[in-house]
Amino acid sequence: TEPVIFSPVDPHVLYFAANTLWKTKDGGQSWEQISPDLTRKTFDVPANVGKYRSQPTAQPAQRGVIYTIAPSPLDINRIWAGTDDGLVHLTTDGGAHWTDITPAQLTAWQKISLIDASHFDAQTAYAAVNTLRLDDLRPHIYRTRDSGKSWQEITNGIPNNENVNVVREDTRRKGLLFAGTERSVYVSFDAGDHWQSLRLNMPATSVRDLIVKDDDLVAATHGRGFWILDDIAPLRQLDAQLASAPAFLFQPQTALRVRWNMNTDTPLPPDVPAGENPPDGAVIDYYLGRSVKGAVTLEIRDSGGQIVRRYSSADPVPTPDPALSIPAYWVRPPQPLSAASGMHRFMWDMRHQPVPDVAPDYPIAAVYRNTAPVVNAPLAMPGQYMVVLTVGGKSYTQPLALKIDPRVKSSNADLARQFELSKQLYDEWLRLQPLNRRLNSLSAELASLRSRAGMPEATAKQIDAFNQKLQELAGAANRRPGSPLSLLVLTRAQTLFGIIQEADVAPSTQVAAAVADIQRDASSLIERWRAIESQDIPALNRQLQDAGVPKVEAKESREE
Repeated sequence: TEPVIFSPVDPHVLYFAANTLWKTKDGGQSWEQISPDLTRKTFDVPANVGKYRSQPTAQPAQRGVIYTIAPSPLDINRIWAGTDDGLVHLTTDGGAHWTDITPAQLTAWQKISLIDASHFDAQTAYAAVNTLRLDDLRPHIYRTRDSGKSWQEITNGIPNNENVNVVREDTRRKGLLFAGTERSVYVSFDAGDHWQSLRLNMPATSVRDLIVKDDDLVAATHGRGFWILDDIAPLRQLDAQLASAPAFLFQPQTALRVRWNMNTDTPLPPDVPAGENPPDGAVIDYYLGRSVKGAVTLEIRDSGGQIVRRYSSADPVPTPDPALSIPAYWVRPPQPLSAASGMHRFMWDMRHQPVPDVAPDYPIAAVYRNTAPVVNAPLAMPGQYMVVLTVGGKSYTQPLALKIDPRVKSSNADLARQFELSKQLYDEWLRLQPLNRRLNSLSAELASLRSRAGMPEATAKQIDAFNQKLQELAGAANRRPGSPLSLLVLTRAQTLFGIIQEADVAPSTQVAAAVADIQRDASSLIERWRAIESQDIPALNRQLQDAGVPKVEAKESREE
């Protein structure tokens, strides 16, 4: 095993270890040895070798390697090194001089599995020691706060049969540690004085390394690949006072506006190996200390204080669609806002409030049990937002930064134009959707009246003439008989909205012109509808009444 590690201070410096430590500054074109052999020259053969202790292959020889190196993130000249035969060394001058700082408890055949140099104190480091080769299954983690002059073993809370392979310090919260054992992952909030399980849904497997990457914890396991704990921001904010708080809203991590599902077809078969994507939204964590009376609400507000999205624990939970045209196991289960006691994780999909009363439509590009409906609200612009949690009449707020996918090269001006045109179509959708429902309702009423037995011929012609007028208004002269009436201008708005929202680029000149056409046609249609509503419907109802036929409903359309 030969560690290869970049310096956290200078990314051009790369370290490589065998039984000695080497450094390159030019991409490996030349190397400089910066340590002597740091392994044991001799040792006592351990008792667990048993009857083979006298064999030639068991005799002491200097055959160890530097198994772990930990360059300090605070001082480029400070490097910690541990060997697979139980030694720890430290240099504070870039390798010119090395000091043996091995904990007194360590013996040969104890492997220094990993050392992690502190991000907050140059004299502090943590060492995971694996003792499987000595038939010792107990956990061993050591901590020094004085550059190795003294060490304390810190394993309280880790079971006695969990050998430790790795210990890591969080990069942002001092005292937050993670440890990987032969079965699980553990967390400490007090620099290792106490530990508790962080296994969650991870299978029992040997965790060989852990890395904190931004706000995520990545685990490398022996035989089961990589596991990622998405968003450890709540762990960085937990403290003893939280348990007695009535509620708490954690500051969210920076959210990336990423096109989450790029699958172009039906879900992969269950037997095809595939990783699980991270959540496709802004992760919002909150805590409720006790059962809440009344609804819990969560609002996303823009920098001007305007509500972009609002959720409530009282929102109705969607029920399965009996006419679903795809397998039910494709669909993402509902994720309602919870008002129960305890920790909760919620996702804002980074979009504005959906258009109400729109039946969910699902794409063919599906993910097993995680396919969200086709969206009908624009993506929020990158920028600063505020999360507001209201519990029992009291509000808790936290800032939320929303950033564009770093792979997207479109300018802010391009994204702003995309949002502007999307928002204009969205507003038209909101205006036209109630009218579309009203026309469908009227069309169904007219069809029911037209089928009545004994309908006077003159009245029937009046109904047909009015129905024809509605179809001309909708632009649906060629629709299939019996199909729902749908506004052509609304269909155009929906189609163009989907085109603009497909990719994070500036809309073309033709798209912008088409949006203006839709706005003009929508305003004209609404004016024509108002005339029908104020004149034609009352006139038709008078004629129906004179013929002894029930009137049609004359509700006003509601603009939203």
